[in-house]
Amino acid sequence: MAAREIQTFVLAERPTGNVEVGKTFKMEKGPAPTADQLKDGEILVEALYALLRSPVAIGEKMRGASVAKVLASKNANVKEGSLVTGFTGWTEVAILGDKQFEVVELPEGAEVTDALGVLGMTGLTAYFGLLRIGKPQKGDTVVVSGAAGATGSVVAQIAKLKGCRVVGIAGTDDKCAWLKSDLGLDEALNYKSPTFKADFAKATPDYINVYYDNVGGEILDLALARAAFRARFVMCGSISGYNNPNKEASAGIKNLFNVTAQRIHMEGFIVFDFLADYAEGRRELSQWLADGSLKRKATIVKGGLQQAEQAFSHLFEGKNTGKLLVEVKPYEANVGGSRL
Repeated sequence: MAAREIQTFVLAERPTGNVEVGKTFKMEKGPAPTADQLKDGEILVEALYALLRSPVAIGEKMRGASVAKVLASKNANVKEGSLVTGFTGWTEVAILGDKQFEVVELPEGAEVTDALGVLGMTGLTAYFGLLRIGKPQKGDTVVVSGAAGATGSVVAQIAKLKGCRVVGIAGTDDKCAWLKSDLGLDEALNYKSPTFKADFAKATPDYINVYYDNVGGEILDLALARAAFRARFVMCGSISGYNNPNKEASAGIKNLFNVTAQRIHMEGFIVFDFLADYAEGRRELSQWLADGSLKRKATIVKGGLQQAEQAFSHLFEGKNTGKLLVEVKPYEANVGGSRL
């Protein structure tokens, strides 16, 4: 039998601005790894849905996590047909070591894509960033930038569950309408509106107690100017400046003096800081998901791995609502996957 040929994306050149489809990345084709290459503790997986991440060295496989089906296993804790999440990269088939994956355990009512979204690192990032660093109190005003994105939409809903007044910031009127009508936010502001600065001040009459930052730049600067005494600023991301060094995100923050004047607690983090507490976070997120308190939405780009570079550019253009995933191969529910 001929060896299976698979597709893999590598970094062709480092972008100086926005990602360019057909130029930044290069698709390579080659033989898939096979079961007879497995060492003890390893598993062979086939990617189903991929989460795209940041670039690597020139010529190296692009990073990214996926929820994947186990094709073969030399690990006593994993059987063929199970679902796992792991850092497969932008490829269709991969071998993962025993510390490079987690077995997926989906609560009743969950979807396979939730393993990368609300019940994966996205949901855990929202959960721990808001609750451990933001420490919202009932009645607080919580402002979330990138509120229609994967992390921001979960942050905003948890803040509502904690009794806060929540203001979400997004990039289109449709996203703002979704934040108010579906997620129940108190206010939703379009940062592209010509009246945004005035709208921002009007939406925060009692100033900001908790600011969850996903974008950096000018919006962060505006939030600093509206910070309440002893506000908590959760620094999760700065996507406004990731790809374009000429954007305002790299131009400096004018209102940094407010950190001192208003005694602001500003703390950055990554989700791995809370690795020991993942089980706690997943339990509460699963309960909220099961009882309908927490809603999720995913933008799934179909058409196979070849759509990855286009989807990656969409991420920085803000074209997604909720989690952005590439469907490498559709999931067949009867194939396997464990549940709690």
